[in-house]
Amino acid sequence: PPSADDLAEEMEDVDFEDEGAEEPDAEAWDSEEDEGVEDGMEAQDDSEVTFSLHSASVFCVSLDPKTNTLAVTGGEDDKAFVWRVSDGELLFECSGHKDSVTCAGFSHDSVFVATGDMSGLIKVWRVDAKEEVWSFEVGDLEWMEWHPQAHVLLAGTADGNTWMWKIPSGDCKTFQGPACPATCGRILPDGKRAVVGYEDGTMRIWDLKQGTSLHVLKGQDGHQDPLTCVASNQDGSLIMTGSVDCHAKLVNSATGKVVCVFKMESVAPKAPISEGEEAESNSVESLGFCNVMPLAAVGYLDGTLAIYDLSTQSLRHKCQHESGIVQLLWEESSAVVYTCSLDGAVRLWDARSGKMISEYRGHSAEILDFAVNKDASIVVTTSGDHQAKVFCVQRPDR
Repeated sequence: PPSADDLAEEMEDVDFEDEGAEEPDAEAWDSEEDEGVEDGMEAQDDSEVTFSLHSASVFCVSLDPKTNTLAVTGGEDDKAFVWRVSDGELLFECSGHKDSVTCAGFSHDSVFVATGDMSGLIKVWRVDAKEEVWSFEVGDLEWMEWHPQAHVLLAGTADGNTWMWKIPSGDCKTFQGPACPATCGRILPDGKRAVVGYEDGTMRIWDLKQGTSLHVLKGQDGHQDPLTCVASNQDGSLIMTGSVDCHAKLVNSATGKVVCVFKMESVAPKAPISEGEEAESNSVESLGFCNVMPLAAVGYLDGTLAIYDLSTQSLRHKCQHESGIVQLLWEESSAVVYTCSLDGAVRLWDARSGKMISEYRGHSAEILDFAVNKDASIVVTTSGDHQAKVFCVQRPDR
């Protein structure tokens, strides 16, 4: 490796004046792929630990709920790894997938970890023994989630089915939706019901024990485009659905009735589209409820983070990002919301004031998923740059 002296000499050869003069043309060279990736993004790395065993984009990450010391990541390289958050040390590889691993998560007690790939192969591993205890193949996988209180796994597939298994026995139940993909789903906090969103804009609330559909939202009550995300508040009384149609709907889970619809009016008047150009698309990408105040957050592909006041059903703050929001998460016990976006940064926002608290960088490509630990001291991110990173986010006001 070059010595400090070598580097110093190299630096002397660089004519900084000239470099600056070329700047205006530099933009012309930006390829489409670089969109959303700012210059010098790689230079700043606020992370504490980088996990770099993946050889392609890393699509998903989860932290083990019991100790928050382990992470599982899955990627486009058909691999999933369980590793230690403190130092990035690999514990074991979840081997055997033959397609991109798009879903991964730990059971409520951190005993098991499940990994699922796009083609529908789901595997469950016992964490302490580092061994596979169960696997099953379904149709193309859309989403997967563990039950909040039991060793039960739920998954939605492209044929419209939602599957439920007891782990490791494999006892199985299916909930047949419309003949289109079950695009998103969430088990409600009572553990007895699940809400599932579909590509045709409908949403169903299922009774997990009976296998029956309790409520169906369709037509005017449903969405006009595919659902992208669903969330529930802490006691499960309210559900929120987000869609490609840019609407977020607030639904009473007991009655199945729509309480209100949050619509995002376009910020700037759209310029007329010339032939061959595509209209800029926008959609709801992620949403969630605050646990400590009657607030909900909705993240949009156009970079808008909207904070809605549930008691008045009105928009409270609009926090603008330079590029699209991929996901948002609320802190468990405060009115702080985290966003990750296509520009590769994680940001913390104070939902009461609408002001940004801090931002963390370190990825050289878009962030695709992230997780926050229970006491909100660390964030683990995954990115198109083939890496997962751990950021310490202790804040001065704590």
